[in-house]
Amino acid sequence: MKKWTLLALLLAVLTVLAACGGSEEESGSGESGGGEGEAYRVGIDTTYPPFEFEEDGEYTGIDIDLINAIAENQGFEIEFNPMDFGGIIPALQAGQLDVAIAGMSITDERKEIVDFSDPYFDAGLSLVVAEDNNDITALEDLEGKTVAVKSGTTGAQFARDNEAEYGYEISQFEDSPSMFQEVSNGNADVLLEDYPVIAYAIAESELALKTVGERLTGDQYGIAVLKGENAELLEQINAGLQELRDSGEYDEILNKYIAE
Repeated sequence: MKKWTLLALLLAVLTVLAACGGSEEESGSGESGGGEGEAYRVGIDTTYPPFEFEEDGEYTGIDIDLINAIAENQGFEIEFNPMDFGGIIPALQAGQLDVAIAGMSITDERKEIVDFSDPYFDAGLSLVVAEDNNDITALEDLEGKTVAVKSGTTGAQFARDNEAEYGYEISQFEDSPSMFQEVSNGNADVLLEDYPVIAYAIAESELALKTVGERLTGDQYGIAVLKGENAELLEQINAGLQELRDSGEYDEILNKYIAE
């Protein structure tokens, strides 16, 4: 009788020990499932220099440097997701992205879908003249002048819309290099081009050109998150952007890619 009692007691002890071991294992596995260090997914379009492009297998450009600097300043991590520009806002809506930075103009239509950061870049059209031309600084100086534009662009449309008011002649070109050369060699007095595009071209190609006057249109770029989501992240982005402006790092990033 005692023999069976001792055996039963041993079985009971083993059962309790096994149960305790199983509880500890389950508890440990639950603690290891935290989300610390998770990176924010950032949508970019790498076909838009000088803001985003790929060089030697690395993402680079104003937007890339800017969001990297903001992330470092604010202490969060990011991972880039390159895609066509048209797919970025749908990807935000589908929950595939947390942030978008892609030379995205702040518009009322987009504001219905996303929340924008403070503007980080003033884009828009600029007047561009030869490096040694000090006579043209505004539209009012264009009477009797020749304005070079590229066919099918917003610059060409702007030139047509304002031709009668400012009294200039329009000369159209099919490609940018021909348009740039026309002004450089003096056959045209001025050209119209999107500011960041021409500024980057001047910096990279050492064109004998310069931008003058104020921007002719007022587009501004912003960093986007899905409307009503990631409010805390948006606050961090704005705070980081302001600190970069205050420290001078913002200007350093711009000057790395574009010339004023």
